[in-house]
Amino acid sequence: MFKYSFCNLVWFKEELTKSLDRLARYGYDAIDLYGEPSVYNYSDVRKGLKDNGLVVSSICAIYSAERDLAHPDAAVRKVGLDYVKSVVDMAAEVGALTMGVAPTSCMKTAPLANREDEIKWAVENIQIAADYAKQHNVKFIFEPWNRYEHYWLNRVDQALELVKQVGRDNVGVMGDVFHMNIEEISVDDAIRNAGDLFWNVHLADSNRAAPGVGHFDFTPVMQALKDINYQGYVSYEILPASADPFGVLEKGVGEEWMDEYAKQSIEHIKAIEKNLK
Repeated sequence: MFKYSFCNLVWFKEELTKSLDRLARYGYDAIDLYGEPSVYNYSDVRKGLKDNGLVVSSICAIYSAERDLAHPDAAVRKVGLDYVKSVVDMAAEVGALTMGVAPTSCMKTAPLANREDEIKWAVENIQIAADYAKQHNVKFIFEPWNRYEHYWLNRVDQALELVKQVGRDNVGVMGDVFHMNIEEISVDDAIRNAGDLFWNVHLADSNRAAPGVGHFDFTPVMQALKDINYQGYVSYEILPASADPFGVLEKGVGEEWMDEYAKQSIEHIKAIEKNLK
């Protein structure tokens, strides 16, 4: 029996109490909070979670250009490191055991300096942040993004290599099947190869909407998760199909992204779960 969560990034303009109520109504176990610590009142978050019988599965941290752990400018790298630490604090406050960490910023499709230097800067900063996170019982997860959003981590095997370079036992990987469907030879094999280092998963269909709206076959993915005895949450991160999804989110999404897609996401995957071997 899998545990289910939903990333509230697509609902970031909505009051959290409404999002939590929706997830409780449709049978979710958790919420995956988008990582902007300044927008939350942690006592209110904890109360809302308790009232709805939910927990926080993970923190979906946001790595904008000014939060680049591999930037040539040391001042920018420090902003990025400070941000990661602030999300660690947030995770500890709301009881999330994992949070996403990116070695460099989203939508950075080419290095700004010598690539070896960028790798060195990122690894050094992640090591510092991971040591800080361990004090708070928080784990880091590296999420590969597709080539149109990131030049560095595009596949799970690359994320596993970064885990080795960082060399901390509270660092693992996650997969987002929207990105994996673009970059992996086999999505399910990538999950199996990661094995017990695969700590989180995001589901979205081929068009990045709710599972069942596009043409992606989720059965092999769910079977692979079962095969590795996956202990994390099955989380949905759905976003508008746009080269600038955050710009679309700023303007607001359609009604189908609220109750309709929340309901469809969990029902579609639970129906698959029933028929796994």
